[in-house]
Amino acid sequence: MTFALIVAAGYLAGSCPWGYWLPLAFRGEDVRRHGSASIGASNVWRTYGRGYGIPVVALDALKGFGPALAGVLAVSHLCGILAGVAAMLGHARPLFLRFEKGGKMVATAGGVLFAVCGWVALAIGGIWIATFVLFRYTSLASVVSALALPVLAVVFGYPAEVIGFAAFTGAGVILLHRGNLRRLRAGTENRFRLRRAARV
Repeated sequence: MTFALIVAAGYLAGSCPWGYWLPLAFRGEDVRRHGSASIGASNVWRTYGRGYGIPVVALDALKGFGPALAGVLAVSHLCGILAGVAAMLGHARPLFLRFEKGGKMVATAGGVLFAVCGWVALAIGGIWIATFVLFRYTSLASVVSALALPVLAVVFGYPAEVIGFAAFTGAGVILLHRGNLRRLRAGTENRFRLRRAARV
């Protein structure tokens, strides 16, 4: 029963669309009408600046970290992983947005990784930052990090369920970025700016 409740709570936590709620509450705007039409942190940051982007990153990561850590501490690593996967699925298809398209799970997956395989999460964070600094594409940084996930889980010697989770997460992130990959190949993907452009 505890196992099932934690996994269900993971989906509900993941379904909290902070990237939609915060701009709506403080700006009266639907972020889905801007940029990439995503509720993810990168679109929020590009649209409204870091004052909104940073809180959304933190909240999206926490909604993966909290359920996963609760599962690990209360039941097992497997429970933590499944609660984390549920949070990621909730972020991608939020209950509170009537299962409409959500975000691309990167920050939420990062939170789950810190809960179930901290060393992998730290290494992936370094890879993401390095790729982003070099190329200024959040999508490219996310895809490169996703490819490295299962490799690093093996290198650090984590058990099979963690390696499987890393592979699942990496595949999911790449799948959700397929549109970005097409734009990268076509040379039309937007580079990220630390300061948002002025809107008229």
